[in-house]
Amino acid sequence: MSSLPTAPEPAAFAGKIGVARCDITPPIGIAHRNWGAAQKFTADSIHRAISVGAIVIQSTENDVQLVLIEADYGFWADVSALQAIRSQVREQYRLDDAQVIVSITHTHANARLIESPESIPGGDLLPAWGEHLVSQTLLAVQQAMASVQPAILEWHVGRCQLAAARDLVDPAHPERRICGYDPSVTADDTLLLGRVTDMEGHLLAVIVNYACHPTTLAWENHAISPDFVGATRAVIAQHTSNAEVFFLQGASGELAPKYQYVGDPAVADRHGRQLGFAALATLEDMDPPGTQLAYQGVVESGAPLAIWKPVSYEPSRSLAASSVMVELPLKDLPSSSEILAQLETAPEGFARERLRRKLDVRRKVGEGDAFALPVSAWRLGNAILVGTMTEAYSQFQTELRRRFPDQRLICLNMINGWIGYLPPRELYAENIYQVWQSPFAEGGLEKTIDTATGLIEQLLTN
Repeated sequence: MSSLPTAPEPAAFAGKIGVARCDITPPIGIAHRNWGAAQKFTADSIHRAISVGAIVIQSTENDVQLVLIEADYGFWADVSALQAIRSQVREQYRLDDAQVIVSITHTHANARLIESPESIPGGDLLPAWGEHLVSQTLLAVQQAMASVQPAILEWHVGRCQLAAARDLVDPAHPERRICGYDPSVTADDTLLLGRVTDMEGHLLAVIVNYACHPTTLAWENHAISPDFVGATRAVIAQHTSNAEVFFLQGASGELAPKYQYVGDPAVADRHGRQLGFAALATLEDMDPPGTQLAYQGVVESGAPLAIWKPVSYEPSRSLAASSVMVELPLKDLPSSSEILAQLETAPEGFARERLRRKLDVRRKVGEGDAFALPVSAWRLGNAILVGTMTEAYSQFQTELRRRFPDQRLICLNMINGWIGYLPPRELYAENIYQVWQSPFAEGGLEKTIDTATGLIEQLLTN
């Protein structure tokens, strides 16, 4: 007699979970220029609120506690706010560095903290907003801690076609690639959805892990906005009795909406609805909380019918956090002083913006010839969350998922900082922005994937 068919084991964690969200919308008039092509430096309106969310995950088996912070922020050009957030959370709740992750949604339409705010229009509003960002983030963590209750976190895979490849060969200059929709390449459309429910099955939160640059709104936009993420949250909340919604940016180095770089917030909302409804479809495809389909036998009818019904299962209670450093060689970069000298004579515009970014990256990696990149991972029951502070190409997530086909992998870009792109080795022969911008030498992405593989294996065997 053959063995009974079985459904895949649910990717789940059971323990205690708390969630919260606070408003961090900056004031109108704040410095807002994130694009080299922008002619206006300050924000003149608010499209949708900017917010920060916190998820606290606790084990009921031991004292392990994890804090995940998700913020509608684009870049950590000045890392002092990030350092203040992480250090205060670690100290207040007695956590190790690996137990606190700050993830940004990467909107390109929010205010941008910089080291010398007095040098730009609207910069005088940045310091106070930076302090507000820190205090509201800490408040969100505090409120999430206060809301902790027995809960189940379950993961399910869906699909969304919002993201497209954006490394297009320039039709006018075939020797270079430009940053925009390339219809000849199929993008990774994986949407990983996390569902948090209490022990009675009531929905507490929805987590959307998806790889797509929020670059709908660009130089013609003068409104503060979370880009498409705002409408994604709104659509899901509207159809789930106002569950908290968290967006975790995936490995989106070369992924963005097909239609982007516009000034109309309605386009961002359309993109957000597309992702939101894809997430809702994924949510509806899940079995009831705490159950999985089990084969029950055959009913003879016009055809012999296989009967499957939801039955309870025991979710994993494993919870762990770890991080390692991978030493990545740097390209032959000019020193900070050399870039500063170029900035002194550069005219305002895209060329000056590129130099500012180059200086920011050089200061982050230091003046040496290598950089120790942190790779962080959490075990959440029988799912794994893994990420870095880079803008890794989607190969980071597709290759890791290929190597671990039986695991749910939540892959994140730009956690605990922001530093530069990680393009695949073959693109280093191309004239392309992501390679210009990256401080890392050829092979950095592949080395990071190998390091993440070892870290995941370690978490799964301990």
